[in-house]
Amino acid sequence: MQWVYLAIAIVSEVAGTMSLRASDGFRKAVWLIPTAIGYLLAFGMLALTLAEGMPVGIAYGIWAACGVAITAVVAKILFDDPLTWLMGLGIVTIAGGVLIIELGAAHH
Repeated sequence: MQWVYLAIAIVSEVAGTMSLRASDGFRKAVWLIPTAIGYLLAFGMLALTLAEGMPVGIAYGIWAACGVAITAVVAKILFDDPLTWLMGLGIVTIAGGVLIIELGAAHH
C-alpha cells in the first residue's frame, strides 16, 4: 500500500503545483483551493507512505524526483514553459541519484 500512497502523493503534489502556476501568483483566487488541497493531500499521503514503513530517504527521493520530472513535462504541455535538453539531462541525473540511493538502501 505504501507505493499507492506514494503515487497519490506525487500526483497530488504535481496537481497542487500546476494549480499554483495557474493561480498567477495568487491573482486568480479560484486556484487557491486546488492548490491547498493538492499540497495537503500530497503531504498526507507522504506521511502514510512513511507510516507504512518506507524509508524516508527513499520515499522523499522518489517523490521529489518524480515531482520534478512530471511537473516539468506537464508545465511544458499546459503552460508552454521551457523544457530544454539540458533540463532533461538534469531530470535524468536526479532520477539516477534516486536510483543509486534506492540501490544503496537495498544493501543495508
